[in-house]
Amino acid sequence: MSAEIAQIDWGRAWYDAVRPAFDSLAPGVPFIDGFNTNAARLGLQNHRGQPIRFVPQAELPPNTAYEEFIGATGCVPTRENLHDFFNGLVWQTFPLIKRELNALQAAQIAQAGVGKSRGPARDAATIFDENAALLVLRDADVGRALAEGLRAHRWHDTLFARRALFGAGGSAQVLLFGHALMEKLVAPRKAITAHTRVLFAPAAWFDLDWEDRRAWIDMQVAGQLCTEGLVTSAFTPLPVLGVPGWWPAQDEAFYLDDTVFRPKRADKNANQGGKHD
Repeated sequence: MSAEIAQIDWGRAWYDAVRPAFDSLAPGVPFIDGFNTNAARLGLQNHRGQPIRFVPQAELPPNTAYEEFIGATGCVPTRENLHDFFNGLVWQTFPLIKRELNALQAAQIAQAGVGKSRGPARDAATIFDENAALLVLRDADVGRALAEGLRAHRWHDTLFARRALFGAGGSAQVLLFGHALMEKLVAPRKAITAHTRVLFAPAAWFDLDWEDRRAWIDMQVAGQLCTEGLVTSAFTPLPVLGVPGWWPAQDEAFYLDDTVFRPKRADKNANQGGKHD
């Protein structure tokens, strides 16, 4: 497992959100042990108030759904692979969001069983958990214009012409949440696309330190999930390597590549956007 972790380029901006959790792990300690040390220190809990513990995958009982087990016990079955490694880092970074996603999934399983199809609510929660990015925009005209542009797939105008608005000191910041998305980006490809949830933040948020910004996002999104639930139409696509400053050679031609930056489709699946990978 250490060889797989060594492949991760922690200098990439797409790992900014979970890098502090990784940095807090004691060197040389098996990562599940490190996760449990952090979970206890942070007081992580599931929606029943049970402490979160990371346990080997073998502790998941036969014929028990993963989400159901976490919701019932607080135990997160964890394999020694990058997928579950990133999942544990996200639990340590956005624990309130993870808790609400698990509560939603567990409630759906209790109501309808596992079945061959997850159903729309579980589908949306799974997409969020695995592949979401969080786009925080300044709650002003400029932020709303950026959100409109992305939803309309005006890639050139939003990501190239207005690239100065992204990143430190700007009006838009992107943070990754989905652990499968992070795993894919260990070997980055231009087509990798996030399902993005847009948040509008007050201007003061952009001047906060990382811990306060993280806590605000965690509380805001968890509260929205608790009161509003989740549907797939809440997402807008965003090719991750297209986030300004996240990839070299982001010239005009980069954004005119319509095999990745596709125009909006005028059908019911438009919210899923262009090519996903």
